[in-house]
Amino acid sequence: MKIAELSVPEPVKEVLLNLGIAELFPPQEETIRAGALEGQNIVLASPTASGKTLIAELCGLKHVLEKGGKVIYLSPLRALASEKFEDFKKYTSIKKADGRKVSVGISTGDFDTADNWLERYDVIITTNEKADSLLRHRAKWMDSISLVIADEIHLLNDAGRGPTLEIVLARLLQINPHIQILALSATINNVDEIAGWLNAKYIVTEWRPINLKEGVMLKDEIQYRDGESRKIEQETHLAVVNLVLNTLKNGGQALIFASTRKSAVSAAKTVASHMNKALPKTGSKLVKRSLEEETKKVLEKEAKKILDAGERTQLSEELADLVRCATAYHHAGLSGAHRKVIEDAFKERKIKVLTATPTLAWGVNLPARTVIIQDYRRFEAGLGNYPISVLDYKQMAGRAGRPKYDKFGESVLIAKTADESDYLMESYVLAKPERIWSRLAVEKIIRGHVLATIASDFAHTENGIYEFFGKTFYAYQYDVKAIKSVINKILRFLHDEEMIYVAGDDIFATKFGKRISELYIDPLSGVIIRDALQSKPPILTEFSLLHLVSHTPDMGPIMRPYQREMDKLAVQTEDHKQELFMEPPDQWSDHIGYAEFLGEVKTAMVMNNWIEELPEEKIIERFNVQPGDLYRTIETAKWLLHAIDELSPVVAKNKEVSALSHELVERVSKGIKKELLPIVQLEGVGRVRGRIIFNAGYQTIPDLKHASIEELTNLPSVGPRLAKKIKEQVGGFVKKETWENLDKADEVTQKGLFEF
Repeated sequence: MKIAELSVPEPVKEVLLNLGIAELFPPQEETIRAGALEGQNIVLASPTASGKTLIAELCGLKHVLEKGGKVIYLSPLRALASEKFEDFKKYTSIKKADGRKVSVGISTGDFDTADNWLERYDVIITTNEKADSLLRHRAKWMDSISLVIADEIHLLNDAGRGPTLEIVLARLLQINPHIQILALSATINNVDEIAGWLNAKYIVTEWRPINLKEGVMLKDEIQYRDGESRKIEQETHLAVVNLVLNTLKNGGQALIFASTRKSAVSAAKTVASHMNKALPKTGSKLVKRSLEEETKKVLEKEAKKILDAGERTQLSEELADLVRCATAYHHAGLSGAHRKVIEDAFKERKIKVLTATPTLAWGVNLPARTVIIQDYRRFEAGLGNYPISVLDYKQMAGRAGRPKYDKFGESVLIAKTADESDYLMESYVLAKPERIWSRLAVEKIIRGHVLATIASDFAHTENGIYEFFGKTFYAYQYDVKAIKSVINKILRFLHDEEMIYVAGDDIFATKFGKRISELYIDPLSGVIIRDALQSKPPILTEFSLLHLVSHTPDMGPIMRPYQREMDKLAVQTEDHKQELFMEPPDQWSDHIGYAEFLGEVKTAMVMNNWIEELPEEKIIERFNVQPGDLYRTIETAKWLLHAIDELSPVVAKNKEVSALSHELVERVSKGIKKELLPIVQLEGVGRVRGRIIFNAGYQTIPDLKHASIEELTNLPSVGPRLAKKIKEQVGGFVKKETWENLDKADEVTQKGLFEF
């Protein structure tokens, strides 16, 4: 089917034709013929790179331009949301019937707002959690949504992300039963069940634009599922490295999945040490030298980006060294800035080999010629090593094959013995993915959604609550009776904790309950915060609140103490005892609870060191944490401190706590002492530059206003462009000729505009 034949507005066709897209792929054509453009609900299960996003774009623009509708695109991750935002932006030159252009908005953060500004956008890209938060705030514009696109619908099976996606879809159907749903996935076994729940047609296809060869490698030979095999030249004693070198010499890129962060780093270092063997063996010395020098220049620029992305640490130096070898690793322990540099460099084919943990398979689109799964086991704290699911394997394998660059992609599992090779072929390569099951009916997961159902006026009777949950995927699979006992238990808890009250047959949220729901925190976290605020430690300090937020279930994984840290943390706990809102458990009668408490103290200590401006490198070294974990903790603490600030006047009217929590939100966000608060409000000034400026004597905004441009330029890591930006913000007087001289400044000083 040609693009020109589609029943979509002509300007949409023009955009696609100008991009060289003239014909639909088979899965796209099948979806169109199934009625996607006529409003039919569709569940499309189709491999990576088979064109699911284009279907979403066509349906979305059809709603906006012909039906005057509004589109919401649900993504499980912020990084994926950003990708889709860029995909839809290409249509913003198209004019609608009212003369205004198509507008695309994105919102993925701040769960305590209705984001009414989103009302003016036609296509809204958001995460599942943000959409849930918007529904809790009853954002009026959500009533106008006519199409919801649910990406990665198979994540209904994920205990962490699935329930929120399930609730959001059920809520949107409750608001508008006639809304069109387009659910997308690469791999679903029981697609008929999901389609039945959504009253949708389903399309399942194995078609890919690039053929995928799946196999198992034992020693120097790969056996493929179709019976073919091939030998790999043994340049080293490591099968993984040999396969990587083979891929690179044939013009491909390799993506290696490792079971843990540590093994991903180790694999990257091992591969990097052999990258000199990947150079072409043919061609003149002059040509090879020229090619090598050019490659070095390109990679040095990427390494510099790594070093410039925040504070310099041993980790960033290590990562930069790997990038110089066209190699890198990618996992949740890296900062977002480092992950972005690595992802972009890999997409641009500058980095040739990327090692990663399995979570990358569910993340951003990073295809490679060869996907290598060096360990089919996965490690998780508390669970140890366990085999990955077939669904996880298929997600990883689906990354193989780069559109426009490869004629085929190959996914290879590494076996150590002949028996293991047979096991991997039968259990993964030839196996079907597991069924998708709803993960909703767990008290910890569902209690916030039960409260939100009442607090956001979606239901005000017990039967109304059951009726809503009767529309979930869980009820479709199991029957609503199976979830009733869990809901009953939660309603009793919410009533006992004064989050809801009963008036006759009606149930309403209290002011406290409504605020808990709007703040998007677990009701249990709300109870812990309320109970703490109604008492007060003998000495109230920053540490008091930092430990309080670490004690809530919303903090998620705390920074668990290593055995060698236990004694030191026990001493710290005793030293800070007067500052704590709650008593530590008895270490003899409740050993597990006490160890958990020490983990909370460690988490609070990390944040305390952060706001005392201890350099990131020192925090990483002192507490053995990684940047990604540090930033996740900072973001979560910021959110929970905001919740304390908001709940304080509701539950205790404690002005002292409210003032301290309000201040700590900013200090934790920036990682600064109190004295830097005014200065770091300036764009381009973070904790490091803020301290340099403050120590130079510019301690207030008036100080900066009266500083000369030359004085600011001479400060370390400031430079002329940032000095100009600071003066623009504080409103200081600068001569015209000074601006002109600054505009001619060397472009290298532009790095001064990055915050650190």
